[in-house]
Amino acid sequence: MPDPLPADRCTTMAEVRAGVDALDEAIVGLFAQRMRYMDAAARIKPTRELVRDEPRKAAVIDHARAVAEARGFPPALAAALYDMLVEGSIAYEMERFDAR
Repeated sequence: MPDPLPADRCTTMAEVRAGVDALDEAIVGLFAQRMRYMDAAARIKPTRELVRDEPRKAAVIDHARAVAEARGFPPALAAALYDMLVEGSIAYEMERFDAR
């Protein structure tokens, strides 16, 4: 499959959808890589109580908001997505911690 066209060169919805699909595949691949760090955190943290770290959660969301603003992505949307991502990551990490 050829690389998708840049968004500013798309002239059909098929081209737009091909670009979105390619990006979604890359994004999900990056999320999977991110979860490997949750595996590492579950292995490294000495107690289950350390899995949920509210100050770290706030810092991650603030960082996502700042990166979004710098890159032209809606900051509020980035914050909402990262809130969901971090909560899912915490749940995953707790499962991995409990399984060790």
